[in-house]
Amino acid sequence: MRAPKRTARAMLWLGVLAVTACGYERDITLRDLRTNTNSPEEFAVLPNKPLEIPETPSALPTPTPGSANRTDQTPNADAVAVLGGNPARLNPTGVPGSDGALISYAQRNGRDGNIRAELAADDLAFRTRRSLFTWQIVPSDDYVRAYRRQSLDAYRELERFRRAGVRTPAVPPPGQ
Repeated sequence: MRAPKRTARAMLWLGVLAVTACGYERDITLRDLRTNTNSPEEFAVLPNKPLEIPETPSALPTPTPGSANRTDQTPNADAVAVLGGNPARLNPTGVPGSDGALISYAQRNGRDGNIRAELAADDLAFRTRRSLFTWQIVPSDDYVRAYRRQSLDAYRELERFRRAGVRTPAVPPPGQ
């Protein structure tokens, strides 16, 4: 009489585990950059620039969600300004005129304007597939393991090019 009760309990627990597994959201980032400590990250805290009160409220820019705050630190722009440069040139405003020849050469066979979104969707699908059975008790960095087949062995490629007769520059030996 005890065997059917044990079987029923075991089936109940298996059902509970199956239902909870269905609601589990997988982490597909593949990089574990957490420190796993409870101490604060001292480099994550940056002091803001001092607040400035404009002469008129109409001088304030309209709020734009996701844009930079006027009091956020801008170390690169500040360094460029101190050295006498134009900090506005750090903000990308399209393709610079000096890159026109490069862009036209790269587009000589046509281009796909949606390539970034397409590659992002393909990579998301790849990471989702690779993260199916990656749960671990101790978090680890799975990036290298996931993309191992797509990585390039520089020294193997160097030897392949040399065997094909391609002139290659001098390369330091592995491990240096």
